[in-house]
Amino acid sequence: MTTNEIIRIAIDGPAAAGKSTVAKLIADKLDFVYIDTGAMYRALTLKVIQEQIKFDNEKMITETLTNTKIEFKAVSDGQLVFLDDIDVTAKIRSTEVSQAVSHIAQLAEVRKQLVRRQQLLANNHSVVMDGRDIGTTVLPDAEVKVFLIASVDERAQRRHDENIKNGFSSDLQILKEEIADRDHRDENRKESPLTQAKDAVSIDTTAMSIDEVVEKIIKLVTDYKNKAR
Repeated sequence: MTTNEIIRIAIDGPAAAGKSTVAKLIADKLDFVYIDTGAMYRALTLKVIQEQIKFDNEKMITETLTNTKIEFKAVSDGQLVFLDDIDVTAKIRSTEVSQAVSHIAQLAEVRKQLVRRQQLLANNHSVVMDGRDIGTTVLPDAEVKVFLIASVDERAQRRHDENIKNGFSSDLQILKEEIADRDHRDENRKESPLTQAKDAVSIDTTAMSIDEVVEKIIKLVTDYKNKAR
């Protein structure tokens, strides 16, 4: 194994399982490129809302996506998301987008187009990519695959805390119901449903700190490197 060999880390799991937070920290520690696939779906969802397109109008949404530019820019304290050259990092985390994104994400043609974009991003760099179908659909040959899980109560509490921190109104009980509903839609959609890849390592983060999860995944990367030598 050479030092220039590309390593791709696929992190999957349900809503609010800690995927993005963990993926960002791992990318920073390993100097990998972080690709937030969820942010891509959120950015498109924001545009669909702004342009008042009906969520079931797959043809119009797909055409909109074809003419939409979604970019990431790394900064000292994380990553910014740009939609058609406009910084939408905060806007895509709004409650309105969170409630609508799973409707957009289940559209087959939208997923196909975004999967192609995601695969291109992972062609030439060592990456950490998180989402719901990375290990099964986007990067089925990823060198390291992880599936994060956590209880609905824990995930709702995390999302609630995040909303409060970002200045959004938040109701914990409603969040629990929304997350459970999101799980059901993600697990039962026809196109790339949420499921654990057979070769992915499952990690229950309910009682773990972020740092503990990060270190466990980095150990998986280290183990892979050692076996590849």
